[in-house]
Amino acid sequence: MLSCEDPVSVNLKDAPPVLVVDAWINDKAEVQKVFLSQTQPFFEAEIPPAITGATVTLSSSRGEVFSFVEEEVPGEYRWNPNANGNPINEIGVDYQLTINVNDETYQAVSSINRVPEIDSIKFTFEEERSPFQPEGFYGEFVSTDPVGVGDSYWIRTYKNGVYQNSPFDLTIAFDAGFSQGGAVDGVVFIQPLQDSVNPLNEDRDEIVPYAPGDSLFVEILSITNDAFFFLQEVQIQTQRDGGFDEIFAEPLENVPSNILNLDENSTNRAIGYFCMSAVSGRGRRLVE
Repeated sequence: MLSCEDPVSVNLKDAPPVLVVDAWINDKAEVQKVFLSQTQPFFEAEIPPAITGATVTLSSSRGEVFSFVEEEVPGEYRWNPNANGNPINEIGVDYQLTINVNDETYQAVSSINRVPEIDSIKFTFEEERSPFQPEGFYGEFVSTDPVGVGDSYWIRTYKNGVYQNSPFDLTIAFDAGFSQGGAVDGVVFIQPLQDSVNPLNEDRDEIVPYAPGDSLFVEILSITNDAFFFLQEVQIQTQRDGGFDEIFAEPLENVPSNILNLDENSTNRAIGYFCMSAVSGRGRRLVE
């Protein structure tokens, strides 16, 4: 059978730029950041333009106000808990993010939910199972979801200190499973989630085993249920490899945001997300 490819030129209509908010804030004792930028044409290959000169504040249900300041990096608004002596670390507290830009005000609300501790990090030597999984050492983490249905998490992996942040590394959990309604509340995270800390190679056709001397650090971030569903949609929009299945994939679109413009009469909207998280982490180095 023969096949051919015909180039197709697609003319897309330009749309007005939209505010993009990247505000994933956690309880770690490190600088917290909010990134503001704006959308650009689909085929534009440049870094999205930063939004400068905005006012960004975070207020808690306890009456605290945290001012995020734009410093050296355009569009990056920072707050340092070590310099201000006022941590963001109490489970169950609600937070409101307020952004004033171009004479308009945007707001979003989130809360810090509980997060389980990571009991251990393990490495196990496995024989070759398939061309996709060669012989070598594979990592996993062990953690138990607390009793009570409705906890959501974002699991992050760092290999040799490098955050594994490709679209296919995005791992989220609802209770101890992949999705809502999995009947896995209050138990150890299911094995596929434990094994998600083994990154793929650049071609995504093989898991890369850990070698002696490699380190593995795993973080679990508590997220709201709404943030879970947001990231679930992000997975759908970003986990595309250009293969045959893409013919039947959902069309690209902006994922719905929780950032609202307080002026209901304004045509300006925002995309992106605001979420507060508690974080637990644990690491280990593989030694022969």
